[in-house]
Amino acid sequence: MATVRICVCGDEGVGKSSIITNLVKDVFVTAKLQPVLPQVTLPPTLGTPENVTTIIVDTSAVPHERHALRKELRKSNVILLVYSDHYSYERVALFWMPYFRSLGVNVPVVLCANKSDLQSNGPTSQVVAEEMLPVMNEFKEIDSCIRTSAKDHHNINEVFFLCQKAVTHPIAPLYDSKEAALKPAAISALQRVFHLCDTDKDGYWNDSEIHDFQLKCFEKPLGGDDLFNIKKSIERFLPGSMGEGGMDERGFLLLNKIFAEKGRHETIWIILRKFKYTDSLSLQDQFLRPKFDVPQYSSAELSPVGYRFFADLFLVFDKNNDGGLDDSELVALFAPTPGIPPSWVDSAFPSCTVRNEAGYITLQGWLAQWSMTTFEEPKTTLEYLAYLGFESTDRGGTTAALKVTKARKRRNRPGRVERNVFLCYVLGASGSGKSALLSAFLQRPFTHMYHPTIKPRSAVNSVELKGGKQCYLILEELGELEPAILENKAKLDACDLLCYTYDSSEPDSFAHIVELRKKYPDLDHLPAVYTALKADQDKTMQRSEQQPDEYTSALNMSAPLHVSATWSSIQELFVHLAESATYPSTAFPKTDDEPTDNSNLYIALGAVACAAASAIFIWRRHVSSS
Repeated sequence: MATVRICVCGDEGVGKSSIITNLVKDVFVTAKLQPVLPQVTLPPTLGTPENVTTIIVDTSAVPHERHALRKELRKSNVILLVYSDHYSYERVALFWMPYFRSLGVNVPVVLCANKSDLQSNGPTSQVVAEEMLPVMNEFKEIDSCIRTSAKDHHNINEVFFLCQKAVTHPIAPLYDSKEAALKPAAISALQRVFHLCDTDKDGYWNDSEIHDFQLKCFEKPLGGDDLFNIKKSIERFLPGSMGEGGMDERGFLLLNKIFAEKGRHETIWIILRKFKYTDSLSLQDQFLRPKFDVPQYSSAELSPVGYRFFADLFLVFDKNNDGGLDDSELVALFAPTPGIPPSWVDSAFPSCTVRNEAGYITLQGWLAQWSMTTFEEPKTTLEYLAYLGFESTDRGGTTAALKVTKARKRRNRPGRVERNVFLCYVLGASGSGKSALLSAFLQRPFTHMYHPTIKPRSAVNSVELKGGKQCYLILEELGELEPAILENKAKLDACDLLCYTYDSSEPDSFAHIVELRKKYPDLDHLPAVYTALKADQDKTMQRSEQQPDEYTSALNMSAPLHVSATWSSIQELFVHLAESATYPSTAFPKTDDEPTDNSNLYIALGAVACAAASAIFIWRRHVSSS
């Protein structure tokens, strides 16, 4: 629970102790009070900001008590600085404020003009403004100002409420009184709020969106005339900000600027905290980075709710309905975030996923990209779900959009792997056709121009398996980092399948695979598929101890698949890769003494036995009845 510690300062005789006594006893004490009152602790009460515990500390201004004053000032969260006449007012700027600065005390100050009952012209806001504005302009630490009277019990509760509010709802991060403008960080946060609540992304809040915003932030609907009055005020101050579509971003910022200027900055904080902002106007760390652990041998995937969120996001930002997100639509989509994730930039997004003829990412490519990101960096997906406004009734918040797959430990055991996203390393000699394979996977036109792969390159796409089930396959070409990756146990554990490739028209190509398997024996612990690329060219004998078919036959594995990036039938290879990852035991070397998996046979025999037993039972009933 939050605690607000208020240090009450000011010259002798200004009424510090009277203000505190009046708050506690609710009456004006005429008897002489002790020089410094003991510390007062007020428990949380309904109506106090953020339901805080308040500690009020009285202090003395006499020089020999200065050590105690310094000690209390340094422990305080807010200073209540009291004056009561012209002399003590002059001392605010000449002594007290410079003194606070000299101690390095950087907390808000509430300026209190006490004994307003002695002022002939009364406690009007105009007098307060004329008197206090110069010192407020000079010292930005002054959060607010108020006139009080302990004798008349005028504004006593209010002055301590202002002190609490200065801590729980500080004005300093929001508003620059010298510039009479919202601060850049506050503008940025409020722009994100506007963007997220503009559900149809047309740049305006219509009446329905304003009502939804009101309910979300303040948990109560707008009154009958409230919406009309808000619109009227905004249009008066900023003509043109209320268009036919509703209130635009400029109007929303103006509304919050008015709140700040009228001392209603707690309203701005209610909005910002509802959208998970901290006092420093950054998003809460536990909101951006919730606890989400992926055990060894498991992986992270989007849940159905997560896929629905990203699909809806794509559809609402595809303004021209061309089936792709162009550059301007992507900029608009990522507006409430720090920008495209760094890992996307590293993978040359959007060239790593499915695009339309114009080069813009399609819905299929968009979902594939997030599937890959979630598989490789679940924390990045969680962070961007938070930035992009994912909401869930689930207590887990953004983690509801993800799920953890069942751990797969023994891949050579028969059965299906319970996951929908698979990582496949594409290995082979330089020039064997790996890059062309990745391009064909993304349905890019074949090009004869050769570019050696330096950095690792990924391609992700969805694959429809036999039976109609869909999964996502990530093909990764390792480039010059191949040795480092193949020596890294964690990297190999994350891999679901190896695709060994060789150029069937190049005699030295297959020998690279043989040497690779000798050099990295851990590769034998992964399922693998052998592929002969460039099958459209003349096949040649390989300079290897065994020809590829003999080599795979010796391992009791399927012979290499002969494919070409120029053939449309290459899509069958990707289905085969996905199915091999789904049923990894089918892609392992088999030894002669390995027991045969007869589970399907047993199931079939069991079904036949059940059918036979049913037939005999029916026949016997028929015989007995006749």
